[in-house]
Amino acid sequence: MEAQGIRTDQLRIGDQIEAWHNGKLFHRGRVTDVVPHLELFWILDARTGARKLLDPEALEIRHAEQPARPLATT
Repeated sequence: MEAQGIRTDQLRIGDQIEAWHNGKLFHRGRVTDVVPHLELFWILDARTGARKLLDPEALEIRHAEQPARPLATT
């Protein structure tokens, strides 16, 4: 995880991010769309499965670790 918040123009579709506010984790998920000139982006929220529009002006955005993939069973 990065110590500083990241800007919308640093995000790419497929990035895993966390959105923090006042020291609390509000959202975690995969970036699905980025609109840099509007400073907005959407994620697929890992907890709810819903698509969320996030405003980096109101939240501290951090890259997150990729979720672990389950081991294949034989």
